[in-house]
Amino acid sequence: MVRTMSLLRALQRTARMMRHTPRLADGLPPDDAVLLDAPDDRLAPALVAAALGDHEPAAKLLETTRGEADWENRDRYVTRLAAFAERRDAWLTAWAGAAPGDPDALVVVAELAVRRAWESPARAERLRETGPLIDAAAEAAPNDPVPWRIALDHARGTRATHTAFEALWEQAVRRSPHHYGCHVAALRYLSARWYGSHRECFDFAEQAAADALPGSLVQALPVRAAFARLESGTGGPASPILDDRTDTAADLAIALSATSPASDPWTAEIRNLTAYVLLVRRRWAEALEEFRLIGPYATSFPWSRFSDDPLGQFLDARAGVRLNVASMTPLRTRTARR
Repeated sequence: MVRTMSLLRALQRTARMMRHTPRLADGLPPDDAVLLDAPDDRLAPALVAAALGDHEPAAKLLETTRGEADWENRDRYVTRLAAFAERRDAWLTAWAGAAPGDPDALVVVAELAVRRAWESPARAERLRETGPLIDAAAEAAPNDPVPWRIALDHARGTRATHTAFEALWEQAVRRSPHHYGCHVAALRYLSARWYGSHRECFDFAEQAAADALPGSLVQALPVRAAFARLESGTGGPASPILDDRTDTAADLAIALSATSPASDPWTAEIRNLTAYVLLVRRRWAEALEEFRLIGPYATSFPWSRFSDDPLGQFLDARAGVRLNVASMTPLRTRTARR
């Protein structure tokens, strides 16, 4: 009898998936239309020019963000330009050589050096060698928080004490109290993987989100704390309190996502992260809605943490969510019975 009931449930689940999965593709771009880490309209021309060896568009872009104190976009552009330079850096070498004191070139050079040092087997030693580059970038643009975000990442890798880290953090928030990148760097330092704990991580993230301006990406900081917990496997011993904090973090991220433009490439990372957390928490319907808001904008983070093919991981996760939603949808909906 038990086997018969199990078989019946399996057959019903399969029937529901076959009936509803195609319909649930509505609003989701096809697999071959999904892009990974797509740049926005301002960054794309700079990357194309850099690929051709021309640094001028990148220089102009960063000069504009610095002049407008557009620190959030500046940090994003610096990060993406440095990531591009990891593979092709001739344009950056030419830029730094032509303008040795340019604060925009200096901050990209510092970011690139730290990124490369992090990938070295001799990480701590290599990171210490990059300290003067970070100092030079900070001195060249005294109001810019981005060198201080780089300094926070650097401090984590060099095993800086809490006191030393707090001193850097004070300098960072003095320049931009709600800067998202600096908050993410601090959250990583406080995570259980590094020098804190799950509870410290959540405490910091939740307080920062409560203090954040409306619409600020800092409001998504708790979902990054939730990810840090989930990434560690089971998140340690079972904890209903941490489960509640994880779900509350996801709720806050859903609300932030709902108020942001659909298919926004810069909000995409938050949405990808939120979709992952919802998936792990088996909140299938909400995860599917987040995938719809993501549209064609997949991001390497968080999927690259689990696969060398982040785009493939994203597509597999999206397909899995659809199947789970379909399997829970009644075989005959109210509409179908009419």
